[in-house]
Amino acid sequence: MLNVRRRAGILTTAIALAGSLVACGSSEEVPDAVSDATAGGTSYPLTIENCGESVTFASAPQRTVSLDQDATEILLSLGVQDRLVGTASWTDPVRENLAEANASVPRLADNAPTYEVVLDTEPDFVTASFGRHYEQGGVAERSRFTETGAATYLSPTDCDAGRSVNAGNTRTQTLTMDSLYQEITELAAIFDVNERGAEFVEELKNRMADATAKTANSDVSVAFWFADTKSPFFAGERGAPGLLADLVGMPNAFPEIDDDWSAVGWETVVDKDPTVLVLGDLARNRFPGDLLADKIAFLESDPVTSTMAAVRDKRYISLHGAEMNPSIRLVDGVEKMLAGLSDLGLSS
Repeated sequence: MLNVRRRAGILTTAIALAGSLVACGSSEEVPDAVSDATAGGTSYPLTIENCGESVTFASAPQRTVSLDQDATEILLSLGVQDRLVGTASWTDPVRENLAEANASVPRLADNAPTYEVVLDTEPDFVTASFGRHYEQGGVAERSRFTETGAATYLSPTDCDAGRSVNAGNTRTQTLTMDSLYQEITELAAIFDVNERGAEFVEELKNRMADATAKTANSDVSVAFWFADTKSPFFAGERGAPGLLADLVGMPNAFPEIDDDWSAVGWETVVDKDPTVLVLGDLARNRFPGDLLADKIAFLESDPVTSTMAAVRDKRYISLHGAEMNPSIRLVDGVEKMLAGLSDLGLSS
């Protein structure tokens, strides 16, 4: 089973970055210690430094709860669905190639589950893409899971200088794909499926290289709208959408925003006059403007937004919410953005 402690002393895999590497969102390769500790299979006990926490695994988890779609899709891609006893917080349908594996995994909630619901599954491991789940007012603080004997893990894509970005902190370093590859490698080590983890990382890297053989025209800018019609959330520079824009070769219309997403006024969006609007196509339908059709209807009927050239010319690209999150779907997002730009005659 699992033993979690703040400072384990048996086998330490120095994965939480040290010194200049403390920002888990930084552009760094997965540390050599990961490969050294897992070459030929994971050696237990395994200790992982994870966003300010030391987490020790005496063996591979057998009863895992994944609190986000993004984390769930990584675990499904690693083939450990038989060790998932619950999943939650979905914005979109599961990726098509993972649907069969996901069908056997209980969904505890479409959004965040309660602490009691998670405990009812008797988890020995809880993983999350976003640190809000581990904050007061979320599902539960990490220490509460530790008290029950369940290890916890937070995606490195949400960690900056040892703090969760999504739990109310601001990125100090720009997100890169390396943080996602680190997450896949670490989870593969935890579950002792290292070979599959390495194969999956290589698969994503190859797809990304193929997708970015083309780029946007040099004079094209983009703005990413996730949700909300009254106080719309648009993407800043340092998070996943900013990474998408960079990979596609487009300047983000809101480079001054450090937060992953920030509420802005529509007049500000109009003043930015982005060439292309990337619209979140969310399945959750929790807030006004979650659905793609609602976004387009608003843009084209509102007297302010309808004046934008991107709206008049219908220069829209739709992405699922997961494709604008720091997840394996980022590669899908790049592929879809470049295909959309090609359809609009805006790529080279």
